[in-house]
Amino acid sequence: MNPLSVKAIFAAVASLVRRPQLATIALLATLGATLGVAIPLGGKQLFADPGLVAHEWGTFTAIAGSDGQPVDWLPVDLVGPPELPRFVEHFRGEPKDVLRGTVRMETPVIYFYAGQETSVSVHVSFSKGFITEWYPHETRLQPSTPLSSEALYQQHDDGSIAWDSITVAPNLAPDFPREKGASRYYAARETSATPLSVKAPNGDQHEKFLFYRGVSTISLPFSAKVLPSGAILFDNRGGQPIPALVLFERRGDKIGYHIATPPQDHAIFEVPSVSGSINSVRRDLEDLLVAQGLYPDEADAMLATWGDSWFEEGSRLIYVVPRQYVDSILPLSITPTPSQLSRVFVGRLELVTPATEESIHAAIASHDGAALKKYGRFLYPIFNVIVEREHDPSAVDHLWEELGASLAASSSANPLAFTRELDVPYIVHRCRGLTGIVRHPTM
Repeated sequence: MNPLSVKAIFAAVASLVRRPQLATIALLATLGATLGVAIPLGGKQLFADPGLVAHEWGTFTAIAGSDGQPVDWLPVDLVGPPELPRFVEHFRGEPKDVLRGTVRMETPVIYFYAGQETSVSVHVSFSKGFITEWYPHETRLQPSTPLSSEALYQQHDDGSIAWDSITVAPNLAPDFPREKGASRYYAARETSATPLSVKAPNGDQHEKFLFYRGVSTISLPFSAKVLPSGAILFDNRGGQPIPALVLFERRGDKIGYHIATPPQDHAIFEVPSVSGSINSVRRDLEDLLVAQGLYPDEADAMLATWGDSWFEEGSRLIYVVPRQYVDSILPLSITPTPSQLSRVFVGRLELVTPATEESIHAAIASHDGAALKKYGRFLYPIFNVIVEREHDPSAVDHLWEELGASLAASSSANPLAFTRELDVPYIVHRCRGLTGIVRHPTM
């Protein structure tokens, strides 16, 4: 038996003692996967052959407009280091941060677990979208031609990526690439997954996982409309139950959240009281991720990757994406077929609540660039939603001018925004140039 697998068994149980109702299920499932036996649970066999196991986690990020539907948006991060190291490959054409879309698929990683060296091939496609970044080197990428910023709104086939010859090797030395600068990319390596190797033009590339990202114009399986009171009108129109949903609120150092597992298909969620803590919401999310099929160290790696972003200033829904929805918009094939395949995706839907709008207006009025930058890469799309509600063209012009002045006055702007020629006037012009916020109906 692989000693790492033994470690995973006890880690799984230890992680779930806070939720006794999940501990028995987790122990049986993990023992079945490790020992290679089929343990019946509720009349179903969970596992068969433990020769190859694959686990995937990732995120879908969107912003809700005034009607609760996802809007067309461009992320512009004005603070912090770049999210990805330079060795990560990317599609040709416009940078991803100026590729328009409604849903940004961020950091899906696929882990493999094998007791002996195994050759694996993988193919994944993205409905109504493109694959924009990946590592290690791919065998095939479609489309392979340069893309324009409007490419997703032109006729196109679904984007896809394939790795034809991946060697999953338990004895592979962990000489993974790493740059000096900080990046959220590296946290995903902190698992007991089996290392892998892929042949590339300049030699073999080693990693702990397959990584890819993308942008799409897919719809979400539900809508979430902000009511004048700040409450959220939730409407699940996709016909697929949402396994779990967290309504999260942060104002400065004050944290509030409410968890529904599962939420009703049609419900109103009131603004949560700001009496929680980052540690408590993190523990609850980790439990939810493990209950959905991730190993505890995988769930911890996911939270280490995205926790700082999920728990930043503002209001949002953080939800477990239904597996049926994931399989329908992100079909994945792995050869040979794993004995177990877990796909756990978390959706983030940013909400422009009255509290958020009030906070941004106050920051603009006082030219408080630091307060504005707390909204990070969501500042401009949130601002677009706010100004869409303003019917006076001169007032809209004034708001954009004041936003630019507030940001330009701040000395903490991300220097990368300027080295890429995305200075404040250009960014304001580019983000304001989204003629008509595009919405897509829910499924």
